[in-house]
Amino acid sequence: MSIEAAVTQYRKEFVAAFEQRTSLLKATTTKESVIKGNTATFLVSGSGGDSAVTRGTNGQIPYGNPTNSQPSATLIEKHAPYELTGFNIFASQGDQKRVMQMNSMAVINRDIDLTILAELANATNDFPATAQTASLQMVTGAKVILGNNQIDTTEADNMFAVVSPAFMGYLMQTTEFASADYVDVKPFSGPTRRMLRWAGVNWIENPLVTGVGTAAELCYMYHRNAIGYAINVGEENIAIGYDEKQDTSWSRATVYHGAKILQNNGIVKMTHDGSAFVAT
Repeated sequence: MSIEAAVTQYRKEFVAAFEQRTSLLKATTTKESVIKGNTATFLVSGSGGDSAVTRGTNGQIPYGNPTNSQPSATLIEKHAPYELTGFNIFASQGDQKRVMQMNSMAVINRDIDLTILAELANATNDFPATAQTASLQMVTGAKVILGNNQIDTTEADNMFAVVSPAFMGYLMQTTEFASADYVDVKPFSGPTRRMLRWAGVNWIENPLVTGVGTAAELCYMYHRNAIGYAINVGEENIAIGYDEKQDTSWSRATVYHGAKILQNNGIVKMTHDGSAFVAT
């Protein structure tokens, strides 16, 4: 039957669209806050694998120098600007000023993760050799490679893995990951957590990894000291305003940042086949 003079009601409060709005990876890096400049230089120092020495034939102890390297991250200027006319805001549903402000921050936070992921992709330690589905063997193999490279994998607070939703899905089906007999933090009970600690590694599920949902997802296991991230002091900042002359409202989030691999031997790239988990 027909309805006379039907009325459509529009919800005043907007519903946020599904998208990642926070940075999941910034806290996994060696971070440097830049006061002024366009590059941040990190200092990586060590013994260079030197061996202990004995006195020479002349009776003197031979001395060497520490090994120092200075990788630099170049800061890039990034913005997330939005603008609407006064009439557009007046005629639109919901609080469009708040929408602009929220989206500006979301775009910048995603760019932080994308910047770090783009630099991690330059790592050259690959395991396995070809794409596979996540398994205990893949996880163990990646950690063994780090151990072989003399990475202190016992430093659980500094060990991270960033993986795709499909990678995490396979881990959830692995007894050693999900069973209470093996883990202290049970992934199937309690509140949702941004990181799950297992096998001495903090696991982060991130839908922004390269190739997500394909047979060539790029996932990583690394030590914090392997990747540097530089950002301007104050970090991401957001400005909002109104132009009376043009009757426009605007929102802009800005960040100056960059990422740099500090020690390639502290990163293992895991190519994962996540193609089985695709909606039909």
